[in-house]
Amino acid sequence: MDISFELYKVFYYVATTLSFSQASRQLYISQSAVSQSIKSLEQKLGHPLFLRNTKKVALTPEGEALLRHVEPAVNLLYEGENQLLNSPSVEAPLRIGASDTICRYFLVPYFQRFHREHPNIRIKVTNATSGDCVSLLQNNKVDFIVVNAPNTHLTSRETWYEIREFQDIFVAGKNYFALEGKKLSLSQLTEYPILMLEKSSTTSEFFHQLFVRHGLSLSPEAELSSNDLLLDLARIGLGITVVPDFVLAHQREDFYKLEVQETIPKRQLVLAHNSQLSSSPGAEKFLHYLFPEAGMPE
Repeated sequence: MDISFELYKVFYYVATTLSFSQASRQLYISQSAVSQSIKSLEQKLGHPLFLRNTKKVALTPEGEALLRHVEPAVNLLYEGENQLLNSPSVEAPLRIGASDTICRYFLVPYFQRFHREHPNIRIKVTNATSGDCVSLLQNNKVDFIVVNAPNTHLTSRETWYEIREFQDIFVAGKNYFALEGKKLSLSQLTEYPILMLEKSSTTSEFFHQLFVRHGLSLSPEAELSSNDLLLDLARIGLGITVVPDFVLAHQREDFYKLEVQETIPKRQLVLAHNSQLSSSPGAEKFLHYLFPEAGMPE
């Protein structure tokens, strides 16, 4: 079906603002032109895309489904346009999505080396949880993401490769709980205040499932958005927390490791990308740092 991109563009602005008037201002066209474009698109597709009343605009289920395809396409076109219009002599930026923990404790040395060796390529990092990073990738807002796995948000749309394994470790502040050298069961751990990442994180999901498999319920004393905050609270004795081993390597002097009877499965840091889209030259260069033998694994 031959449908003009302009119709999809108008749809995108209305769908993301949920306002015909705001879309008209952003597109520099009249509100009636916006309405006519949406009406034309609905007729061509044979489905209503918006629910309209005097107070608000909402997407229909068909409109939501269409937006999931249109949004990444529009973002990709605008990204290419901006690269050509705004940076004619500079290479496309390296766009990465990762959590603050993965950025700080794993990626920063790679960023430092990349910036030293490729000073003309900007590094654009978007911080988000491992789950939200997948959404960034699906909407073409990043070239690739580095996230924790298992990750239930990754789908068949994404191709991912293991970078390294890591082990989650329960820790306590040096001067608290007097548990150093003792071997505790997960059941015994639940008798102490446990500090955990927020429920939306892949780490929280992993540990809730681990405790359930052992017939236990995990009820954290606090759920925070940052491993650094968890360590700050554990450092002053407010609870026991769990962090990846590559994080603890930078904080070892302030904490002791708790010995746990049950085996805690190892997790992975993985790189995910959309194999249907070509990567920028900057992304290809960066991948050789993570996979030095041959760049992206086959």
